[in-house]
Amino acid sequence: MFNIRLITKLDKSMLFIVLCLVSIGTIAIYRATEGTHLEGLHISNIVLFTAFCIPMLILAIMDYRILLGKLSYVLYGIGIAMLILVKFTGENINGASRWLNIGHFQLQPSELAKIFTVLLIAHLLGKRKGQQLRVFQDLLPIGLVFLVPFILIMLQPDLGTSLVFVGILLSMLWVGNIRSLYMILFIGLGILIICTVFWLYNVNYELLSKIVEPHQMARIQTFLDPASDPNKSWHVKNAMKAIGTGGLSGSDGVYVRRGFIPYVYSDSIFVVIGEEFGFLGSSVLLLLYLLLVYRMVNISMESKELAGSYLVIGFIGMLVFQVSVNIGMHIGIFPLTGISLPFISYGGSSLLTNMLAIGLILSVNAHKDDIALADLSDTPCVLKTG
Repeated sequence: MFNIRLITKLDKSMLFIVLCLVSIGTIAIYRATEGTHLEGLHISNIVLFTAFCIPMLILAIMDYRILLGKLSYVLYGIGIAMLILVKFTGENINGASRWLNIGHFQLQPSELAKIFTVLLIAHLLGKRKGQQLRVFQDLLPIGLVFLVPFILIMLQPDLGTSLVFVGILLSMLWVGNIRSLYMILFIGLGILIICTVFWLYNVNYELLSKIVEPHQMARIQTFLDPASDPNKSWHVKNAMKAIGTGGLSGSDGVYVRRGFIPYVYSDSIFVVIGEEFGFLGSSVLLLLYLLLVYRMVNISMESKELAGSYLVIGFIGMLVFQVSVNIGMHIGIFPLTGISLPFISYGGSSLLTNMLAIGLILSVNAHKDDIALADLSDTPCVLKTG
């Protein structure tokens, strides 16, 4: 089950990139909270990262295939149970029930649900052994696995995290050998929904306001027509101005330090990097993400087991979607929504989820030379020797 000697086989380059990202995030958190009532939050970030290295390394030396058998159903069930529990007993913050209090730690179940959903979908895709996905036998069960957490998270409400599941699903289905026609239909449906929102906004604003939540309506209005309500577009406009003032190498951070950017230590932390470290700092951050994704793609391609490849692809979809949307919404190309910047934003649940994902990817890489095991769908665990 565990092989401590695998520590020496862990991908050093990936660990170094993660360390660099967390270091940048810690510096940005320090700059964002310096002189405020949240000063010292960067210390908490270091403590959380140090603590979360333990489960990350445990997963890294564990045979990931243990989690891709029947245990993937159990973990998925636990994730759904937590999402239901948070709906009724979770702490309400800013009108949303997303967190469970566990001692002094606020756990966001929707973050862990990403990991559990990827595990189960990877297991289901792996059972096809690369054959083309069938509609009723494969796509329907996978669709249900996706829809349950998606709907429960939407009801919290948390549109941003829900959309991350869409990025995960599409990436895994595409690599899982879905027919191109079905993928085109899925993407076409998404485009149709977006176009319908645009059309309703211009033709029947009243109907649209009844369909979506008030805060979501405000974000749609801010994106489509910023001049209609300067107060609602205040966040995005200031974020764009702040990033613009960063220039090539950064500025004194006047927008960040004077409180013009809400949640600048969490979801809006890219503004800190853009304003205080400029184009060069932002480029270094994007380069690190690119290198991380590149290494993840290589690990996926080198895996001798398809389930392992699908697992890594799911996490690639999760990472790329979050980075793209988080940065995009602060430079005005996406509507504002609550999505954290992986390894950079402050948030215990987000950091834990990303580090667990890295642990599983490291495990796939560490076991890439193992002799392919038989179908594990009916095997609850695998004992690994030597």
